[in-house]
Amino acid sequence: MAPRIAGQKVLAIVLAGGKGSRLSPLTTERAKPAVPFLGTYRLIDFTLSNLVNSGLQDVWVIEQYLPHGLNDHLSGGRPWDLDRTRGGLVVMPPFSSPQNEEGEFAQGNAHALAQHAGLIREFGPDVVLVLSADHIYKLDYSDVIRAHVERRASVTMVTTEVEEAQASRFGNVRAGTQGKVTEFAYKPDEPLGPTVTAEIFAYDAAVLLETLAELEAQGELGDYGEQLLPALVKRGDAYAFPLKGYWMDVGTLGAYWQAHQDFLDGRGFPLDTPDWPFITSSISRPPTRIEGTARLEQALVCGGAVIGGEVIRSVVGPGAVVEAGAVVRDSVVQPGATVRAGARVRRAILDQEVTVEAGAEVGGGGADGPPAVIGARTTVQAGAKVEAGLIVEPRRTVRAGEEAQVTKEPEGDDRAGK
Repeated sequence: MAPRIAGQKVLAIVLAGGKGSRLSPLTTERAKPAVPFLGTYRLIDFTLSNLVNSGLQDVWVIEQYLPHGLNDHLSGGRPWDLDRTRGGLVVMPPFSSPQNEEGEFAQGNAHALAQHAGLIREFGPDVVLVLSADHIYKLDYSDVIRAHVERRASVTMVTTEVEEAQASRFGNVRAGTQGKVTEFAYKPDEPLGPTVTAEIFAYDAAVLLETLAELEAQGELGDYGEQLLPALVKRGDAYAFPLKGYWMDVGTLGAYWQAHQDFLDGRGFPLDTPDWPFITSSISRPPTRIEGTARLEQALVCGGAVIGGEVIRSVVGPGAVVEAGAVVRDSVVQPGATVRAGARVRRAILDQEVTVEAGAEVGGGGADGPPAVIGARTTVQAGAKVEAGLIVEPRRTVRAGEEAQVTKEPEGDDRAGK
């Protein structure tokens, strides 16, 4: 039997079904939770590691978009010791039912919960902890659950502070001195202030199921902020739980690049403390090879990489190569990518197995501009140039003298859940 926290049976649900269109082209061929982070990890590793370190063992992962690579990474929960005979990690793919034989994709994260309401009821939890799979933070969820139980809350929203100009991207919260939520607005045009939900919610299971049923009878549920959370705030028993320390929603290319820079600058958090290790599923790699021609400064270089060139304030993933004479600055080089001799990469993201050939240039621009992003398995040929802020889709060839396929930073939502 899984251990109880504050005397409660807790079910953790990780919403991992969203398309992640704002993170394209990194999500063109993979689910957003499976996007690499800091070379070694995947985004979902942070949520799963926080769960097992918090003592939670009943974990459901709701999937939808491109689940195959994510399932391969999850490995049945084995890396996190969640491959249990009873409980552990359970993958919840899209499904049909006697009530809906055609099946239906979730139209938002609250709708995804409603689709699984019967299974949640059958499991019989006291508390349902609902989490996203694409945020970078460290948190002991047991503290959240204890506060939730002590206050007899219908929902406890973990909150964080962001720049007020960015707050309209999130669910905005106002809370009183005792933490009771007095006002909630979902992605408002005019932010309520800098306090936003960190997309970590502890629900009273009975209240959650009852409210989902009532709202579903009235129409489309959509995302949690559209109807579910406003209904619970209206009850008067919704509370906020402030998250102390680093938190980043890496759902956009700019935020994803910035999070890497934060860890390079030491603004993140420790990843390998004995009491709170961040765990991933990865194959064994040979040691990193640093050639005599290499220059490294403020860099994170993963196993199996070969460095012969200059790597400054950058992350180089497993098996990536930076040849002698190449320069990589302020960039993220994903696993298996290659930067040939004489190439220049600055303020850019190179996805898996990208090749930047000799004399090619990727990125550049000012300190506040968006990164250039090269999709997986693309080749930037010798002499070609991809300007700052431009995006190249996967499996393309960028030739010298030809303009790369360009888009703005992608827009969109993740209606199937984060």
